[in-house]
Amino acid sequence: MLTYIIEHRGSDLHLVPGHPPLIRIDGILLPIAGQKVLGATEVEQLISGVMSAEQKQMFIVNKELDFSFSYGEDARYRVNSYFQKGVMAASFRLILSKIPEIDELGLPRICHEFATLRQGFVLVTGPTGQGKSTTLASVLQEINNTRPVHIITIEDPIEYIYAPSKAIISQREVHNDTHSWELALRSVLREDPDVVLIGEMRDYETIAAALTIAETGHLVFATLHTNSAAQTIDRIVDVFPENQQPQVRMQLSANLEAVLSQRLLPRKSGGRVVGYEIMVGTAAVRTSIREGRTHMIDNIIQTSAEYGMKTLESTLGELVNSGVIARETAEAYATRPEDIKRYIKGA
Repeated sequence: MLTYIIEHRGSDLHLVPGHPPLIRIDGILLPIAGQKVLGATEVEQLISGVMSAEQKQMFIVNKELDFSFSYGEDARYRVNSYFQKGVMAASFRLILSKIPEIDELGLPRICHEFATLRQGFVLVTGPTGQGKSTTLASVLQEINNTRPVHIITIEDPIEYIYAPSKAIISQREVHNDTHSWELALRSVLREDPDVVLIGEMRDYETIAAALTIAETGHLVFATLHTNSAAQTIDRIVDVFPENQQPQVRMQLSANLEAVLSQRLLPRKSGGRVVGYEIMVGTAAVRTSIREGRTHMIDNIIQTSAEYGMKTLESTLGELVNSGVIARETAEAYATRPEDIKRYIKGA
């Protein structure tokens, strides 16, 4: 099954008792050809077969577990195992060993500039399964290949493995290399980093630590599950108690370099293409964040193309006009569907 995903360019494998093994290809779940419906015992055997003894123990205690493992030389899998209706199930996410380049992924040119930054805060956002980890890996790989710096990643679990190049990379996995996110983030400043990747900003503690690391002169990359640049700012600020929010707005306005919000969209010809919104930390954006006027950010993005900014709707419009995606796809994925007509020729 793991080989089948690679051969058919799938992204995820789902093992749930009462169903055949399901694979996600281009965003759509399909049963694996020739596989029968799995029973609870079969699913348990399959999942247990890729766990270490320690992982099995943690899984039984915690009822869910994130881990990863190498599969030959070509791939790794990130796994979330969990219980549902009292029996084991799991989702496997394919991570190819070769880290794609920024241009290969169809990302905006400004992503190359992220790799040259000396300090600041760069966020890649979007729903689960939209390629955020791959985007950050491509930027880190460019830094790895071009700059003699110390990169520290804190992940749960480790996804892409970076080969030694100009940079040195310390990859820390929660539970394996550190007991918690909080401890890893607290000690990271003592490890002489230049660049820090925080796999996911999950809560108040990780967001506060990320801001502090960026504020102390480091380059910080992180992911967040939000749908737009403006929503990202609100989500970060709202995590903090009300009396701390003015200070957080000040920190964000001083350190935020960019927010890239992305989606993976089905191509007309098969496969997927990235649609994105990009917000850059210009003076106007920083002022809006500092003064709590995030409702102005969408307008700033629309009128600041010269700084590399772009709304998701303008990107979707370009993809429709060039025949890459269908108009219906653009309308379905737009966060402001009423704006999409302005960008589509003949609409």
